[in-house]
Amino acid sequence: MSHPIPAVGNLLNLTGKVAIITGASQGIGASIARRLAEAGAKTVVHYRNNKADAERVLEEIRSVDGQAITHGCDLSTEKGAEGLIGAATSEFGQLDIMVNNAGIFPVKPLLEMSHEEWSAMYSANVESAFLCTKLAAKSMREQKPTHVQGTVINITSITGTSPAAAHSHYNSSKAALLMFTRSAAQELGAFGIRVNAVSPGLTNRAGLEQAWPEGVKSWHDKAPLGRLGEPEDIADACLFLASPAARFITGNNLIVDGGMMSTTLY
Repeated sequence: MSHPIPAVGNLLNLTGKVAIITGASQGIGASIARRLAEAGAKTVVHYRNNKADAERVLEEIRSVDGQAITHGCDLSTEKGAEGLIGAATSEFGQLDIMVNNAGIFPVKPLLEMSHEEWSAMYSANVESAFLCTKLAAKSMREQKPTHVQGTVINITSITGTSPAAAHSHYNSSKAALLMFTRSAAQELGAFGIRVNAVSPGLTNRAGLEQAWPEGVKSWHDKAPLGRLGEPEDIADACLFLASPAARFITGNNLIVDGGMMSTTLY
């Protein structure tokens, strides 16, 4: 059965779609929320504790006539994830795009790491994505049969395939999320739901160069494109994967790192 091909002008158009972006009060998540809203999606800006920044993102979206709400909750519990999905469907009537961006990034050498620190990483980076994906997919599946397919995007990291010292808990959590992405894509495709991952490289944020000057310099020296990523670079990758332009793409990992993963080891 053939499927309609969108006109070029509609390839990145998300008008009529509803998107949830977790961890969207700042950084990459905030940029994703703004970009999807700019493309026409009604957005839910999720936060855990940072309500003030989430409200600023909300106002930025509304200032350009976008439709959005904020929702604060702890996604390490099923109750929290249920509340988030429910907020989207109650406010906007449907859910089409689930972006699992929320997570944590502490640094700790393996031999100094507690079991609690290891578990907290997996709770924040893997279990939250599992809960949101499962509940979002159930909501998408239950929508009217004529509804256009849904999509899930998991924000992972290039360190999910390339380890770094003092990151064993973070690296392995992102590797788990990559395999979860592929597994979910396999199961959810039958319902018209696409599942993909975006793996950023080192991405600019306030204070990064001051906090880690040697790392930033090393990145600039080695990366083929010679610069850090910007949150908007990651947001545009998510826009692509959420859009009709990526309608036949699922189970993939889009690396957005300025070419760093293509560099030689020696």
